[in-house]
Amino acid sequence: MVAVALWWWTQHGAESDPAADRPASAPSSAPASTPSSPTPAPETTPPFPLAPPDTDPVSGLPLVSVTALPAEASRTLSLIDAGGPFPYDRDGLVFFNREGILPPRDSGYYREYTVPTPGASDRGARRIVAGRSTEFYWTADHYASFVRIAR
Repeated sequence: MVAVALWWWTQHGAESDPAADRPASAPSSAPASTPSSPTPAPETTPPFPLAPPDTDPVSGLPLVSVTALPAEASRTLSLIDAGGPFPYDRDGLVFFNREGILPPRDSGYYREYTVPTPGASDRGARRIVAGRSTEFYWTADHYASFVRIAR
């Protein structure tokens, strides 16, 4: 549709321009105006794309504050900070990032922790994945998507 409109405009655009139907006016004897200040220099483009303020510049993932997460996530973060003890045997095991959503790192860099889901009879789908460099990621859908936790 856009291509058709562009073609039509290039073929018929000048015909619908009212200025094209008028004779050219005689040159004006008035002096051309000059700007009173110099034209500002064009802004330069940064050498890398800037991430929106609510996006983690390293991972490209959205940022979320701890207060925006369920209370159970905040408690799990406190346990991670304290080094445990953790309520599930699999907490603290290596997360391999097989989905490739998190930034690529060496094996063993990421660890996963369960965030309890109220009413669930098993571990549920909610996790916090922690990196060695104190970055933390939240997933509510068992690794299908992540956000970076801003701390």
